[in-house]
Amino acid sequence: MDSILSRILDQPAWLVYLIVGLVVFVEDALFVGFVVPGETVAVLGGVAASMGHTNVWVTGLIVVVAAIAGDSVGYEIGRAWGAKIMAHRFFDKRRDRLDNAQAFLRDRGGVAVFLARWTAFFRAVMPALAGTSRMRYTTFLPWNALGGLAWGATVVAIGFLAGHSYQRVATWFGEGSAVVVLAIALVALVVWRIRRRRS
Repeated sequence: MDSILSRILDQPAWLVYLIVGLVVFVEDALFVGFVVPGETVAVLGGVAASMGHTNVWVTGLIVVVAAIAGDSVGYEIGRAWGAKIMAHRFFDKRRDRLDNAQAFLRDRGGVAVFLARWTAFFRAVMPALAGTSRMRYTTFLPWNALGGLAWGATVVAIGFLAGHSYQRVATWFGEGSAVVVLAIALVALVVWRIRRRRS
């Protein structure tokens, strides 16, 4: 954790903003959410803000705008080339999950666009699926904007609060204890997400 944060804090604030915005945008626009950790980078952006390296409001705004814009680009790509992209062999191992995402979109419509924002796989494919299914953009955009706003504010706030907690524990009990506490929190988060996904 220390090495990651030190690398972030070694960069100029404008570069941190740029990296966070680009990663979040690319994750949603170009179907690379499987390998590009937009959520993780947004959280680290919040951590950097908690340490005074960047402004939390600017970080949050950048994440929200990048998320909404990235989804909109993904939607347009889906409208133009969605069928070809989804038929690519890259998705063969994920075909069941892709079918579930399509069924979810078909059953829930715009609500699916909002809810997809909270799961990495759905976040990566839902904009393109919405475009492929010819969902009207006037339906897609409000749900996309609402999801981007809620998700962006939440992940940056989590990073901001986690950064404050990390600093506090490190001050009281030392860096080693802070790392242990952070590791426990991350494991708990992973377990919670696995259980939620199974349910």
